[in-house]
Amino acid sequence: MTSGPTSATRPRNRKQIIVEAAGQVFSERGYHGASMEEIAAVVGISAAALYRHFPNKYALFAECANVIVDKLVEVVDEWPPEAALRDVLVALTRVTVSHRASGGLYRWEARYLEREDRRLLRTKFAHVVGRVSEMVRREYPLPDELLRTVAALGVIGSVTMHHTSIAQRRIEDLLLASAMRVVATDPAAVVTNTPGLVELPAQPVPRTRRAEILAAAVPLFARDGFANVTNVQIAQAVGLAPSALYRHYPGKVDILVAACLQAAGLLAQAVDRSLHQATDPRQALVALAATYVAYCFEHNALNSVAEAEVASLPADLRRPLIVAQREHIALWEQQLRTVRPELDPRQARLLVHAGFGVVVEAGRALRWQDTPGHRNAVTALVTGALTC
Repeated sequence: MTSGPTSATRPRNRKQIIVEAAGQVFSERGYHGASMEEIAAVVGISAAALYRHFPNKYALFAECANVIVDKLVEVVDEWPPEAALRDVLVALTRVTVSHRASGGLYRWEARYLEREDRRLLRTKFAHVVGRVSEMVRREYPLPDELLRTVAALGVIGSVTMHHTSIAQRRIEDLLLASAMRVVATDPAAVVTNTPGLVELPAQPVPRTRRAEILAAAVPLFARDGFANVTNVQIAQAVGLAPSALYRHYPGKVDILVAACLQAAGLLAQAVDRSLHQATDPRQALVALAATYVAYCFEHNALNSVAEAEVASLPADLRRPLIVAQREHIALWEQQLRTVRPELDPRQARLLVHAGFGVVVEAGRALRWQDTPGHRNAVTALVTGALTC
């Protein structure tokens, strides 16, 4: 990050500068990890000056949460209903890429909004989805245009969730091409070249008190966010006194570490099984997609905690988990570049994250209802996002 102008400058657009800086801090550190003092330092003003614009951190956070979505609404409303889908997606992609640094707060941090603010944000996103889905229905009259629309928008939004460095124009071109392939994909079509049914390793049955605590904490973290869950709530969920938790975990953060390690282990085992059965590069890529989709549906709470809360960990505890994530992404890159050798490593990595974006948004649209049909539909859309 770079500091903004000093307080002596007093630019007229200081409030906008504050919101842009805060959005990046919230995106990188999370709502609870960010402080008003840190945001003020990034802007180059005192905390007292920051409070003259926003009475508290929540007010600033709520303002940040609406920046991109308001611009997306503005974009779709500028185009008439008969506009070409590609033109609208180009405009949406440019807005998202230009706000890449602050966009990450939408994926997980928006859950910390108060109910009415969260409802308003969802209404705005629904408006964008509705307008785009009308164009998708007109140009690609296939089943489930709403699912294809949110999946395509997941491709575009995925750029806010990683830091892969590529020229902006190239990012826009890659995301647009991927999103257009997604809307042209029939999610009802059976995915070919899959090596049989995906069999995931079962989540361990909690047979010890430590395992019971972990199993009880994960859904609480997923629902309310790690920072909002107390040791009292976790203890109540397993019928223990809060003080008894410390006999099994030194602190709440250690429960989170255990959850993240369990998620990484289950995913690694599942990937090893699926790739072992594949007989050609494309089959391996489809198997990888099918396995990841199955994992996200079957272990949704565990996966959402692992994805959303890594930033809540101290750096020394976060490092091995980041390494595991990078190894998983590198495996995707390798498989994708075998199928599409024209891609360089950074381009492949960008598309891998686009595939992850499809899973998140399509899964949410399907309310993570774990059925064979839903798994197949999302796998087809992920495959469409990745391959030509």
